[in-house]
Amino acid sequence: MTTTARARARAELTNEIKAVARRQLAEEGAAALSLRAVAREVGMVSSAVYRYFPSRDDLLTALIVDAYDAVGAAAEDADPGDRADVARRWLAVTRAVRAWALANPQEYALIYGSPVPGYRAPEATIDPATRVSVALLRIVHDGVVAGEITADDSVSIPRAVRDDLAAIRELAAPEVADEALVRALFVWAEMFGSISLELFGHLHNVIHDFDAYFDVQMRRAGTLLVGSAT
Repeated sequence: MTTTARARARAELTNEIKAVARRQLAEEGAAALSLRAVAREVGMVSSAVYRYFPSRDDLLTALIVDAYDAVGAAAEDADPGDRADVARRWLAVTRAVRAWALANPQEYALIYGSPVPGYRAPEATIDPATRVSVALLRIVHDGVVAGEITADDSVSIPRAVRDDLAAIRELAAPEVADEALVRALFVWAEMFGSISLELFGHLHNVIHDFDAYFDVQMRRAGTLLVGSAT
């Protein structure tokens, strides 16, 4: 389908508005994002910007969706896709997520940091937000199918948690037992916790080689994922 000149111009201006908004995020933070300030920097009157984004929350949603899609694509592209070698796939994906976060710290903070006061995320953010999680669950599923990941049926899991795990299983993890899903959630939290501690400065003057430290953590997390204590 041929894109019209008008549609191309609208797309270019939409991208410019979002680029300016991202700079505002870096300088002022998400809570201070202002359509009027964005319009001023783009060289438009406020009423013209409202034709692209009717409210600040609409612009914020667009930035959030873009960020989730970007980090999701980074995770998906990094996965070698082999059914075997869960630990290697896990390390590749987590390294890619961290690299994206370090290259895009304000966007990482927007989606994985503190909630923006007064903002309520719409349903449009749900699918993009699951992309990193689904990339991990795909590795777990493949590991179960290949016999690399096993579950300890003797582990006690409360019914309320089992109900939540059933919903996760329906998302992208058929055939994955509850105890294996618990481990998957644990290492998922370990990945984002490690990245957040580094990115938000909580380990400065504690860890001096973050590349090496992250790899140590993620390799250990990978052994936990496959159920190995070694």
